[in-house]
Amino acid sequence: QVQLVESGGGLVQRGGSLRLSCAASRSIFSSVNMGWYRQVPGKQRELVAVIINGGATTYADSVKGRFTASQDNAKNMVYLQMNSLKPEDTAVYYCNADSGIITYWGQGTQVTVSS
Repeated sequence: QVQLVESGGGLVQRGGSLRLSCAASRSIFSSVNMGWYRQVPGKQRELVAVIINGGATTYADSVKGRFTASQDNAKNMVYLQMNSLKPEDTAVYYCNADSGIITYWGQGTQVTVSS
């Protein structure tokens, strides 16, 4: 069993920045895709960014050039640096670990961007 715990959410003004962190309870990064998703009430959870097996990173078109995902294997941490935030980025952000066999989710952290 792996636990993922997100932190770093909060309230920020348009154009501001936040850095989300995801702490894994143990080392899981080998052969695992680490992702960030977000969800607003009444809508499906959507992919924000995914680090594919510790290598290449894929981003949703809506966040390209503004968000950067990274991971620190030594610390069992995954990060999402969010710059130039927009009100439409407001959502609960979830950390995800997907081995292809089993998927783990964190509890989510709220990000609110005011206009």
